[in-house]
Order: sequence, then structure tokens, then C-alpha cells
Amino acid sequence: MSWVRVVALVLVTVVVVACDSAPSPRLTTKVATADANGAVNEVGGAATPGTARPRLVFLGDSLTAGYGLDREQSVPSLIQAHLAKEGYPHEVINAGVSGDTSAGGLSRLDWSLDGDVRILVLELGANDGLRGLPVDALKQNLETIIARAQQRHVTIELTGMEAPPNYGAAYTAAFRRVYRDLAREHPDVVFVPFYLQGVAGNPGLNIADGIHPNPEGARIIEGNLWRALEPLLRKDHG
Repeated sequence: MSWVRVVALVLVTVVVVACDSAPSPRLTTKVATADANGAVNEVGGAATPGTARPRLVFLGDSLTAGYGLDREQSVPSLIQAHLAKEGYPHEVINAGVSGDTSAGGLSRLDWSLDGDVRILVLELGANDGLRGLPVDALKQNLETIIARAQQRHVTIELTGMEAPPNYGAAYTAAFRRVYRDLAREHPDVVFVPFYLQGVAGNPGLNIADGIHPNPEGARIIEGNLWRALEPLLRKDHG
């Protein structure tokens, strides 16, 4: 069975409840210092004067926020630890909010890009698909996020997502095509076709709800994202 079918079956059975009912993490203006152990700044606020660092922002939903995981086990925290290990100075900002749609991500884009943001990992759309929201709106929201981030000279890594099959094959195909079309129309955007590659549909890599990655699953996702991120980091760090 292909991974597309696996994730579709999992999504239709469990994700609608898991993502839609997941509590949103409390947002705060307090910014903590990211460290080698993977501590990641909260969203919002400004760094202490004299300690500003180039930023890598994750804009996403519960998959980014780290639903069901300890803070240091989330994908952004794992990326922060990897950055420190490799000697990169970048500070990771976790702007993930459980249950968020692409419209929600767009609405908080400006303050998510506060500070010296160099790279944006864009992980949105899962909740659009779960709710059967129009794919044209999904594309427009992601397109606007990309355009506004690029106006700030931010480099973007776009991660694709799959929609559940309960809205029909045409919707599922159109949903998938949104990400591929955006990647084709924006060749300067780094594209990871599926955020949950190698993790979706594997009970051993997800928490009890069957869709959000467990610590081992998060490490696989981190590895996938890192392979796409590292060339961007080398170029930025110059």
C-alpha cells in the first residue's frame, strides 16, 4: 500500500478529532534563549538587546507545535539541537498552533516573522484538508505567506500535506496539487513533498491518536527537514 493511501486511511479515521480538538498552546511575548539542549523560543516578543541571532521560524499547526510531545521532543526543538551541534548560530522559533488552518497562519504571519528571520519552514494545510476547505483558498493563503516572506528576503522551505479521502478523489488530488503547483511556480522555494514522509500510518512512530508523531517519529521528520535545510543554512551562514 502506498504512503498516500496509508496516510489517507489514518487521517479519515482519527485526525479530524485529534487536530480539531487539540488545545492551542498558550502564546506569550516572553522569549527564552534557545540552547544546545533544544530549548526553543516562544512566539512573539523581542530578543534581549545584544543577544539577537538569525532566526529560523516554523509556521505551522499541531505537527509543528509538537502536540503530545514534551517541548524538547518537538521537531523545531530537535532542529535547534542539531543547529547547535553543527555550530550554526540560528535561533529556532516555534510558531506552531494546534488546529490552525492556512488562514490562521496567514493572520499571524507578521509577528511570527519578527526579528532577524532568515528561513521560514511553512507547514500548513492539514486542517484545511480535514475540514474540506476550498483548495483555492488554501493556495491563495500559502501564496500570500510565501510572497510576504520573500518581500522580507526570507528563504522558504514549503512542506506538503495530504487530504483525507472522505471529500472525494477530485478534492484529494486538487489538494495535493496545490503544493506541487506552488513549488513549480516558486522555484526558489525549497519543497519537501510530504511533511510526514516515513512516519504517516506507522503505529510505532505516532502517539495514541495515530497521526501525531511520537518522539521517534519526530526524529525522522527532523532528519527529512534537515536534509533540505542544511544547504540553506550553509548559504545563509556563508
